[in-house]
Amino acid sequence: MNIKKGDTVKILAGKDSGKTGKVLAIDIKKERLIVEGANMFKKHNKPKRQGEKGSIVNVSRSMDASNALLICPRCGQPTRVGHKIEGAKKLRTCKKCKSTI
Repeated sequence: MNIKKGDTVKILAGKDSGKTGKVLAIDIKKERLIVEGANMFKKHNKPKRQGEKGSIVNVSRSMDASNALLICPRCGQPTRVGHKIEGAKKLRTCKKCKSTI
């Protein structure tokens, strides 16, 4: 997966297509990610103790990583990710401006 926690991504598909947001969490095995402010759903919580009220909370759910495109921090455009090997490190590169991410 070319997207990491803390990256800014643009959403390509779904009800939030066109929005941008920061990646909060990643599940590498399932190739899913949670984007801040995207894919929001309402979760209904039951009261735990007597006398306590139930509540409705907005929760962002995970989405497939193929529905998000990385935004290059240098050129500010959504771009595909290339890879370049320098010494023992494998670096991510922007396909548009050729800079390292």
